[in-house]
Amino acid sequence: MRYLIVTACLLFGSVAQAEDIHLVTEEYPPFAFLEDGKYKGSSVDQVEILMKDAGLDYSMDMMPWARALALAERQPLHCVFTAAHNEERDPHFKWIEPLLAGRTLLIRKAGSKIAPKTIDEAKDYLVGTQRDDFTADLLKKHGFDKLDLAADFNLTLKKLMLGRIDLMPISEDYYGKLRSEGAKIESTLVLSEQIYSIACNKSVPDADIARMQAGLDKLIADGTQAALIKKYGLDTKSQ
Repeated sequence: MRYLIVTACLLFGSVAQAEDIHLVTEEYPPFAFLEDGKYKGSSVDQVEILMKDAGLDYSMDMMPWARALALAERQPLHCVFTAAHNEERDPHFKWIEPLLAGRTLLIRKAGSKIAPKTIDEAKDYLVGTQRDDFTADLLKKHGFDKLDLAADFNLTLKKLMLGRIDLMPISEDYYGKLRSEGAKIESTLVLSEQIYSIACNKSVPDADIARMQAGLDKLIADGTQAALIKKYGLDTKSQ
């Protein structure tokens, strides 16, 4: 009888350890996007490489950012990327980083006469961003109260180009990529600097977090991260 109990416990433990980590993200090219039925992007590729190196089973799904962030915070064994690591989020997750380090700019549609020189001046305009994105919290922290919240980045950018909003935040690297592709956008000022990371539910075992971090450290050290950033056009700085 004792043997059966011990065996059952061992089997249960094996099943628990074999449970997948669920990785969620949003469609935000070139960090993460769907192409020909496959997830791609500078962050997606890094995550797939580090998870393979860590020897951990996982699933990956793409969804609106607010839902992805909420799942990672509330559901066991869930992680979200590419998440800005800020003061408000820090205590709610376990972190693997950096997937990317960069600045966030406030941009306008090219040719617009809207030209704030300071953050205080920018507060006079309607600024669009994504619901539950870190930039929404950042803007509120800076005292912005004229905010338009959309479901995703592409919708925010569309609103900017249609003149439905005056300004929007964007990573400096992605701004440079869009400009190089001919996007009619212009930078006005720097809003913040931050580290972008994988944010995991606190139920993810510390040993798994350590293995994931080791996998990320390895791809940074061997130049893989830099190569992926270049591959997806994220080394193009604003002019």
